[in-house]
Amino acid sequence: MQVNAVVERREDSHSKLRALLESRAETLSLLNQLATMRPFKPEHDVQILLQEFCESLVDYTASAHFQLYSYIEEGKERRASVNELANGVYPKIAAATQHILDFNEKYDCAEHCDNLTLLDKELSELGEIIANRIQDEDQIIDLLTQERD
Repeated sequence: MQVNAVVERREDSHSKLRALLESRAETLSLLNQLATMRPFKPEHDVQILLQEFCESLVDYTASAHFQLYSYIEEGKERRASVNELANGVYPKIAAATQHILDFNEKYDCAEHCDNLTLLDKELSELGEIIANRIQDEDQIIDLLTQERD
């Protein structure tokens, strides 16, 4: 019975990681679509895609927290190497999360899509932040998915 519980936990973990990676892929796809709309003007198509991107970005950020970090924060991860790495990169990921939330607050189209003068610069900065966050996340994911000795 204990073997079944281990297999179930492992399948659940892999399912959560797949959900995170799917959310990330959607966000990156929308980021690329948005980048092709440069130079940014407050036109309907730009505003709609920007809003969709912001929603996906927040969903991805939440998914990362609930699918990856909460498991570690709750003390469910028993491997010291995973916990050590997670504790090392978590401050960088938390800073990236704050930047993502600030971007979303500024460019949520419900109120802020008319002034896009800084969007090009801020979208580029956000892209770099997301890329660094992905590198940190992937380090954790790689350790989580390694077979235990």
